[in-house]
Amino acid sequence: MDIKKVLTIAGSDSSGGAGIQADIKTITSLGMYAESAITALTAQNTTGVYGIWDTSPEFVKKQIDCIFEDIRPDAVKIGMVSNSEIISAIHERLTYYRAENIVVDPVMVSTSGSRLLSQDAMDMLIEKLLPIGTVITPNIPEAEVLCGFGIKNKDDMVKAAEKIADMISGAVLIKGGHNVDTETDEVADLLYNKGGIRWFVSPKIDNPNTHGTGCTLSSAIACKLAEGKTLEESVGEAKEYLNRALSAGLDIGKGAGPLLHNYMLV
Repeated sequence: MDIKKVLTIAGSDSSGGAGIQADIKTITSLGMYAESAITALTAQNTTGVYGIWDTSPEFVKKQIDCIFEDIRPDAVKIGMVSNSEIISAIHERLTYYRAENIVVDPVMVSTSGSRLLSQDAMDMLIEKLLPIGTVITPNIPEAEVLCGFGIKNKDDMVKAAEKIADMISGAVLIKGGHNVDTETDEVADLLYNKGGIRWFVSPKIDNPNTHGTGCTLSSAIACKLAEGKTLEESVGEAKEYLNRALSAGLDIGKGAGPLLHNYMLV
């Protein structure tokens, strides 16, 4: 039996709702083999992050080497990377192995709006990781950091995507969850690929438990790319999976809880 393999390079979430844990749940739920290279350990739950312990860049390299030299992945998702040395290490090894179907989720801004990366790490992310992505998946606050101006509507999203696209060789998916259309109560995500524009519009799902949505979407896109789907197909099917995991209405934890990644088994 053969199976598609997807590598997630990200931080560990001790509460299981985001990061490596959300990625592995997503990849497994979508019928693929999950591999991981852990960039940091976190002490966190649905109420917040209470501690971060970075993995050394050398150990991140060793994890990636072990994966590619034995069970080569068909796609790679990159999530939380906390410092410039780790970013450089990831870029070096993925470039060396000529990794394919790379989805970069640029985790730069917290839910409260605080920047999560130092300026040198931000610069390294933009210089090294974003350019090797098949697609990058910033939310609106992250896209604002990358483009340098505020995003208030769909026109702004297009302008931001055009500017961000100049920095990279791949596509840009700007997630519109922070800009819900108050008239239609819909969420619009913008895929900008080599000048082409595709909107993915769906009703806003009434569920405050959204911990790990970005991790889940980017991992699901990587899975679909591993299957050989086009980028548009991959985004569309990943969005459908995410929306179903949200609609399942899992409600655990004292804060913003996680999704039900394995909704199809419950």
